[in-house]
Amino acid sequence: MEARIDKWLWAARIFKTRSIAIDACKNGRIMIDGVKLKPSKMIKEGDIIQVRKPPVTYSFRVLQAIQNRVGAKLVPEVLENVTTPDQYELLEMNRISGFVNRARGTGRPTKKDRRDLDDFVQPAFFGDFDFDFDDDDDDGDE
Repeated sequence: MEARIDKWLWAARIFKTRSIAIDACKNGRIMIDGVKLKPSKMIKEGDIIQVRKPPVTYSFRVLQAIQNRVGAKLVPEVLENVTTPDQYELLEMNRISGFVNRARGTGRPTKKDRRDLDDFVQPAFFGDFDFDFDDDDDDGDE
């Protein structure tokens, strides 16, 4: 059995919509053996598909060439994730490092930068203290 690659990517829940799967194919993010695929390319069982979602390239083995979307519980019957561990390490390193391409101090401030700036500019809140600075009552009794 064969299926179009764009339909299979959507049916196997790799992409949320078929339009996104088509765009990924057109932009060269979907490959078999390093060859970029068109959305109309027919795939069959046993093919290993590489899906590049920067910074990681995921690899999936086609177990069933389906064209209708399946529930999330049935995805393991449709594909096998054969992504190498080094790709997951790359993903984890990217997650830990945060903004890789932005030099510190350039561009818009992050939420954390904005909070730090607000804390610096605004005076700190000291609570609900009742300071009595009345100098009228100097007789000493209260």
